[in-house]
Amino acid sequence: MEEPTVEPKIAVRGLDLYYGRFHALKNIDLDVRPNTITAIIGPSGCGKSTLLRTFNRMNDLITGVRVDGSVRLDGQDIWTGSLTPVQLRRRVGMVFQRPNPFPLSVFDNVAFGPRAHGQRNRRVLEELVEESLRGARLWDEVRDRLNQPATELSLGAQQRLCVARLLAVRPDVILLDEPCSALDPVSTLAIESLMRELQDRYTIVIVTHNMQQAARASDESVYMLLGEIIEHGPTSQVFTNPKDSRTEQYITGRLG
Repeated sequence: MEEPTVEPKIAVRGLDLYYGRFHALKNIDLDVRPNTITAIIGPSGCGKSTLLRTFNRMNDLITGVRVDGSVRLDGQDIWTGSLTPVQLRRRVGMVFQRPNPFPLSVFDNVAFGPRAHGQRNRRVLEELVEESLRGARLWDEVRDRLNQPATELSLGAQQRLCVARLLAVRPDVILLDEPCSALDPVSTLAIESLMRELQDRYTIVIVTHNMQQAARASDESVYMLLGEIIEHGPTSQVFTNPKDSRTEQYITGRLG
């Protein structure tokens, strides 16, 4: 008996992206399945972060960008559909390479998004903040410091706070752009463990240079080279039995 087909959370078809005359992404086709962790790997400058930022139209903010093709979120085209960029970024949120807490208290960082979307009820905000901090595995660490500046937290805690800030607006997809590059090994493992906990409720896409991290933390891996997807499949297959020799050379070189 065949398993039922699972519709992709994000479906990319024929995607080309140009920075002026530079062809950064070339004929990208990709399905991101719901409730999976997908790692995008490849050498610097191959288009990993550009592809990630396409999913919530962050590239639109760069002068001279031109995009052809389609990206669909739950079947809805993110450019030609009814979603505004603000609505899209609420559903598809991003955590960046370095922690970027606002110069506000821990509480106000997490409450920022709900307030921006019109929530003013203090009790509702308190519940949202606690729920989001628990979801980011940070509540026990900061419950007595909610009114202190977020910038006083450790880097690892700041990054988890950025995740909590994202969870507070209840997204569908979480994008992580090298989220552990500025963190120590203990904080890195905490973020990876958090990702595994969150995938039951969210679809997660991570860009990483860390092959061990991709192998440990992802369900599927995408190898990119010079703006193209060379290989996409289950992480176990991509890392142990890649179909393309270029994938094998890259992974072997990075793991060796």
